[in-house]
Amino acid sequence: MTLQTWWLYAFAVFLLSGTPGPNMLHVMTRSVELGFRRSLAAMAGCMLAIALVLAASAAGLTALLKAIPGAFEVLRYLGVAYLVYLGIKSWRADVSPEDPAGADMARRNSPMALFRGGFTIAISNPKLLLFAAAFFPQFIDPAQPKAPQFAILVGTFTVIEMFWYCTYALAGGTLSAHLRRPSVKRLFNRVTGSIFVGFGAALLTSRAA
Repeated sequence: MTLQTWWLYAFAVFLLSGTPGPNMLHVMTRSVELGFRRSLAAMAGCMLAIALVLAASAAGLTALLKAIPGAFEVLRYLGVAYLVYLGIKSWRADVSPEDPAGADMARRNSPMALFRGGFTIAISNPKLLLFAAAFFPQFIDPAQPKAPQFAILVGTFTVIEMFWYCTYALAGGTLSAHLRRPSVKRLFNRVTGSIFVGFGAALLTSRAA
């Protein structure tokens, strides 16, 4: 892989990762609700899922799933169901002030719970596997060892994706100052809930290549 090829890849990933999607929306909503520092656990969950999916794609898992009839359809429906669940949950979220010391709230917003939430939303998108299978090979030089090149591509993707997570989380932290009023917070929850459902609908109508 030449330096020019890497720059082209990095620029493409920068633009693609910056486009709002379920992961970015999830990180931003966590930051709105809990603040930037608490949202780091959600970011870590998303990043681990993405790294695992990209590594699995590089190892040939995408080709294996394509060879299994209906595998991507099952994954797609699971992803749709989870996105719709998040949308309904956001739409119906309680906007009344909560006791930050409450045991139930502490359990739901523990670092592990936030990590699991980020991991689940990122791993539930089967299109990530297809993206890796279609996108990565364009930047691989077949005349050179593939493993180091995949490592560079995955590492670059991770750094850029994390940059955008932090950007969205910081925006969410700033936005939270304007969401003190329950009526405004309810509107925000319903808008983000509708967007999650919209992502689910888009995934439902898409077709694996």
